Amino acid sequence: MGVWEVIKVGDPRLRQRSRSLPRVTSEIRQFVDDMVETMYVNNGIGLAAVQLGELLNIIVVELPEDEEIPGSGKLYSIINPEIVKVSHETEMGVEGCLSVPGFIGEVERPVMVVVRGLDTRGKPIRIRARGLLARVFQHEIDHCNGVLYIDKLTAPDRIWTVKEGEEEQAEVEQALPAKTVA
Repeated sequence: MGVWEVIKVGDPRLRQRSRSLPRVTSEIRQFVDDMVETMYVNNGIGLAAVQLGELLNIIVVELPEDEEIPGSGKLYSIINPEIVKVSHETEMGVEGCLSVPGFIGEVERPVMVVVRGLDTRGKPIRIRARGLLARVFQHEIDHCNGVLYIDKLTAPDRIWTVKEGEEEQAEVEQALPAKTVA
């Protein structure tokens, strides 16, 4: 199968709730592989199945260790993800989305979450995440519930245009500590 087309804001499927999967099959594992490949090709750091038009409760997330090398970070593929705990502490952050091309916006989210679900072998997993990883998990799980980051903007004027295809790169750059750029 390979790379899929990412659906864009305005497609009614993005506003629908994804359905949970009773078990993980070889077809689901292949689809997860396709999701990861699609995320890499589109320079994303997260992707939900619904963004490919499939109303399945699946997300993939990877924060690259090296921004120039897709696949250089720890990859999380989660079936039936759900947030079971959030911190009281929140922070503002900039988010972008492959389904909302050309824009980034400011969203307030908890700084820590605990996510549970199934791995691609169908085994239960539980992940505690902070910072950008927590933000990306929340963003992708929102997709599974028919919610887009633009629904959670801190204010209507807290959205900016960026070059299409650079939405998630801008999100990573905003979340990383300042560093020298060559």
